[in-house]
Amino acid sequence: MIDFVNPERKVFKAFAEMKSESPIHMLNLIRLNETATYDDGALVTGQEAYAAYGRRSGPIFQRVGGRIVWSGKFDLTLIGPQDEAWDIAFIAEYPNSDAFIEMVKDEEYQLAVKHRNAAVKTSRLIRISPNEIGNIFG
Repeated sequence: MIDFVNPERKVFKAFAEMKSESPIHMLNLIRLNETATYDDGALVTGQEAYAAYGRRSGPIFQRVGGRIVWSGKFDLTLIGPQDEAWDIAFIAEYPNSDAFIEMVKDEEYQLAVKHRNAAVKTSRLIRISPNEIGNIFG
């Protein structure tokens, strides 16, 4: 399996060019490393490293207007690759696309990313434009 931890430059550029003044949702699916290794050789669990990322990045996320609109515990993949299991699943909402970009360019956020990089084995980060909620599919 290819590990996906950070966006490629060309994909981030495409994201930045998709301007939106409406809220955007970011579906986060994360599989953690059992052991997180830092550049300085420090070892902690992936869960501990991701918690450190949350503590450091949380205030910046909130400052740009971000909030968690859904969080859940992975149980089973009914349709899809059976080797994809997730330790963390949530949807983050940003007031617009510029808020997300402001967050990731923030100097304090960039310092927090070392914890995410140590923690995450692979992930999916999927941008979604929210629709009206209803009672039917499609």
